[in-house]
Amino acid sequence: MDLVLRRLAAVGPFFTVPYGKEPPGEGFRLLSELYGPGLEPYVAEVGRRLGSGPGRVAASTAQFGIASRLWSVGLGCAALGGRVPDLGADRVWWRLPAAGSLELWLPEPGRGDRPAEALGETVLGNLADLDARLRERYGVSPKVLRGNAASGLVGAVRVLLDRVPGGPAVALAASLLAEGGALGGTGTFLHEEGLGVAFVRRSCCLYYQVPGGGLCGDCVLRTR
Repeated sequence: MDLVLRRLAAVGPFFTVPYGKEPPGEGFRLLSELYGPGLEPYVAEVGRRLGSGPGRVAASTAQFGIASRLWSVGLGCAALGGRVPDLGADRVWWRLPAAGSLELWLPEPGRGDRPAEALGETVLGNLADLDARLRERYGVSPKVLRGNAASGLVGAVRVLLDRVPGGPAVALAASLLAEGGALGGTGTFLHEEGLGVAFVRRSCCLYYQVPGGGLCGDCVLRTR
């Protein structure tokens, strides 16, 4: 896993995850804490940065960002090394810097790793508690949250294909997004060799409600 994570860091900052016994700085806390008492302050900070306030839009955006980071690490490891690190909320640590996106740290990335086929179960299992809290506290619909997870997965595929040619990432994503897959029904996913991937989701992440925001490239509202 050490070699895989070093190769993954070369893909880009969103795929980079420090690992080892010592955190790369102060302020890291378990994701399970974020999903509990730390959730409201986190959503409030996301809302402050967006200018949307600490409501449903900020909650959806916060979940989208966390999902995207988890997919980037999980899918990247699965595609490059055939294994997925343990991404349980009680194993992954996080912090939000003064500027920039969520940072992650894995103290023991090789402990409890699983085959690439466990990617969906691993990432979506992490997000299950977060999604439940966001539905209860902020009223974000399950359809939006599942769509965010799907969109985050496709975004990770796009970046990987740009930098690491090959089919494992596409095959893993396609199986999750297919009818009957863990994210089946969230949108239409297409891949054509040499042209890349296309995805149109069947929900909206609500970003258009951010002051000055617009529609994302895969938004269902673009096709209406």
